[in-house]
Order: sequence, then C-alpha cells, then structure tokens
Amino acid sequence: MTYFRKLVSETTRLSQMLERDDRWLIIINADPDAMASAMALRRIMAHRVDEVGIAHVNEVKRPDNLAMMRFLRIPTVTLTPELKAAYTRFAMVDSQPHHHPDFKNCDFSIVIDHHPTHPDHPVKAAFADIRPDYGSVSTILTEYLYNLRIRPGKLLATALVYGIKTDTQSFERHFIEADVKAFSYLTKCADMVLMRKIIHSEFHRRWLKFFSKAFRKMRFVGTHGLFVYMDTIESPDILVMLADFFTRVHGLSWNTLAAVVKKQVVVIFRGDGIGRNMGHMAAKVFGDIGSAGGHRGAARAEIELAKLGGKPVEEFLYKRLTGKKLPTKDRCPI
Repeated sequence: MTYFRKLVSETTRLSQMLERDDRWLIIINADPDAMASAMALRRIMAHRVDEVGIAHVNEVKRPDNLAMMRFLRIPTVTLTPELKAAYTRFAMVDSQPHHHPDFKNCDFSIVIDHHPTHPDHPVKAAFADIRPDYGSVSTILTEYLYNLRIRPGKLLATALVYGIKTDTQSFERHFIEADVKAFSYLTKCADMVLMRKIIHSEFHRRWLKFFSKAFRKMRFVGTHGLFVYMDTIESPDILVMLADFFTRVHGLSWNTLAAVVKKQVVVIFRGDGIGRNMGHMAAKVFGDIGSAGGHRGAARAEIELAKLGGKPVEEFLYKRLTGKKLPTKDRCPI
C-alpha cells in the first residue's frame, strides 16, 4: 500500500543540502505542529550533518506545549544571538521568514510550511516546500520520513500525531486526505497514553479566573457571533484557550477574544469553518494597522497599542469588527 505521494525530487534536493560539516539550527515559533515538525526534520538531518539544534523565538507558556516538551523530550531552547552564532546554516518549519521579527536576521536555507505565501514577502530559501492546502506541516514532514524510509520512533510519532491533531483541531478545521493518512500511519507507532497526558494538560490553575471574567465581559454580535475584551493579560495563550472554549458553545459560529499583552493589542479569531473565513476577516478588519491573517477557522491580529492613539481599546475593536458603536450591556446582553 502506498500511503503518500512520491517525493523523489524533493528528498534528493534536501539530501544534497546536508553536508557532513554543517551545523544546522531549526528555528520555530513554538507550537505543537512546529515542535513536531522540527523534531522530524532533526531526525532527517541526524547522522548526515555535524549537529542539529532546535530554537524557538516565542515564550512557551501553554500547559499542553510545556507538557509536550516534557513528555516527548523536545530539545528546543530560546533563540539568542550567542546560540545563533554557534551554527552555520538555518532551517524553518511551520513559519515563513516574515512571520516574526526575530526571523528577519537569519538566512534560511530550508523553509517547509503550510501557511499561504504573501506576494510582498516571497520565500527565497534554496529549498522551500510550502503547501497551503495541507492541514499541518507535521503531515508534510511525515511524508518526507516515509519517502526517506525513516520509521519514526515512539516519541517522534506521538509528537507528529499531536501536531496534526492540534492544527486540524481534530479534523474540524481544514485538512486534506494526506493529513488523515499521516494520522492513521503515525498512530501505529505513537504512544497514546503520553498523548492523553499532553491533551489533558490544557490549563494552568491560575487561568481559571479568566473564565469568570470572560463570562462577565462577553457581548453577542448578531445572532451567531461573540466578542470579548479581556483588558490586560499576561499571555495571548489565555485568549487562545478562551476562544477555543467558545467554539464549543451551541449557536455560536464565530468568536473574537482580545486583550492588551505587553503594549500589543492581540485579537484571536475562531470560527466554525462553515460561514465566515476568519483569516480573511482578520486581514480585512485589522490588516491596515497591524499584522493580521490566518486560516478559515482560526486567525490572529496584533496591533501596537500606540497606534490606537489613546482611544479606548474595547470601543475601537468593536467598531472595527462591527462598524457600530460599542453598546451598553443592557443593549448587548450576555
């Protein structure tokens, strides 16, 4: 049985780039799909080059991400100038060089991603495999492993399964047949007990108070939308947690959670994937004043607080989202 597409040209070109004296650093914006994909690329590079490291540019705080790093022994460390100087070549998975400011000073030779490309930011890596139709980069890397006849070990297989699960939201977001095939193939090698431990590590205990606050501050938008402004919080992961929670509420087709995080206004979009395209919505509403975009069912926008010119954040966001003034609570009941 042939599980995946043949990658003769791709694997040949990738193998030709890996020279024995090279020291590769795989740089990621750490989330489950990125960490799993980095592990897979590291496995491909192992025994072919002098050294392979993994570094992340973001602060990892989400409990499931921390559990994944712990249980699956993912050796990622924070990117620093000193660490970067110790390596000669750089690779990237689950991102593109324009996605984060800390990526800009690296000359990436390998880029493997599934996010849409941007015409203003072409990827110039010598080896670039970008497939926006795929639900996860973990699937793409699984195909590479299969074509290179590398059978993933238990920890790597578990990481890739979790990467596919999270980026497709258990196949509720966009996916293609290759994602399903990869998931099926990997589960034969994965440790599902470890998987459950990671899945059940969703919340920090100190985060529980934010549910109460979200319930108090939520505002319905029309008949199927929800908007919640959470004031100032410590991490955007709290918004992600809450936005994912509200997707489970019957009758809501989309929700938007926002807050100020370290002088940045962060807006998280979630949708059911049937009606509004959240990626298009984010770009249309906030693309002119910040970075904004994403997938049909999930998107994000980040705006420098200073760009609001002192305007009340909640009122500004609501007006942008709906075209209307922020109503009082009695006119926008919870």
